[in-house]
Amino acid sequence: MQRITLISVPYLWLLALFLIPFVIVFKISLSDATLAIPPYTPTLKDGLAAMFSELDFENFVFLTEDDLYWKAYLSSLKIAFISTVFTLLIGYPIAYAMGRAPTEWRATLMMLIILPFWTSFLIRVYAWVGILSTEGFLNRFLMWVGLIDDPLIILNTSVAVYIGIVYTYVPFMILPIYAALERLDGSLIEAAEDLGCSRLKAFWLITVPLSRGGIIAGCFLVFIPALGEFVIPSLLGGSGTLMIGKVLFEEFFSNRDWPVASAVAVILLLILIIPIILFQRNEQRQQEAEG
Repeated sequence: MQRITLISVPYLWLLALFLIPFVIVFKISLSDATLAIPPYTPTLKDGLAAMFSELDFENFVFLTEDDLYWKAYLSSLKIAFISTVFTLLIGYPIAYAMGRAPTEWRATLMMLIILPFWTSFLIRVYAWVGILSTEGFLNRFLMWVGLIDDPLIILNTSVAVYIGIVYTYVPFMILPIYAALERLDGSLIEAAEDLGCSRLKAFWLITVPLSRGGIIAGCFLVFIPALGEFVIPSLLGGSGTLMIGKVLFEEFFSNRDWPVASAVAVILLLILIIPIILFQRNEQRQQEAEG
């Protein structure tokens, strides 16, 4: 009985906070927009049979016909993927340095990584507006040291979006990699070096494979929220940056087209969930094969 209770708690949590809201959003995506509030039909007051009979996939067909949406998906995937790569390139050396630091310094280094979370996310993004603008700190500093003569145009470009995403999500990459590296047995590296491996070769053959779990977890933690990011492209990217999060906002709050917005959200969720499920199944098969 206790085992059933322990297992049922997370399943009930997922049911209440994920499955039921997803079913509601999916139902809205099969509905039609109206001028009523909420702006979609049919509803339950029309009767259960009538409601199901009037649902269709018209909104999903509309998404395939309008190139705005698939361009937004592709642009979001590209930005999220590139940002994840840069975050990994920056985060892994920091996590490695933290893992190799003396034990008495690790708590302090961990606090420095977590410290930005003590400040509002919105304030931190707004700070980059002041840094990257033509009259901002970065351009003033570069002109002061003589590296440039005219201000660089960084704000309201894709470069600013990459900077904002990498800065915001790099702690999410560092923490799981650091957790994996901290548990790494240093004697394995010493044994590899005693057997003739150079430090670089031992790093690639032992450290990187053993930290693979942290790398994958960090990439998921960065890629998933970056794909649906709205605040950073809105503040730093301007109108020229096309991401699916901005499209969702416009459909929900500007166009008031809830069915189309729900269809966009359902497809975005499938884009995120399906690769994760496939990856988990592949990992399970590998573990079964090794076992």
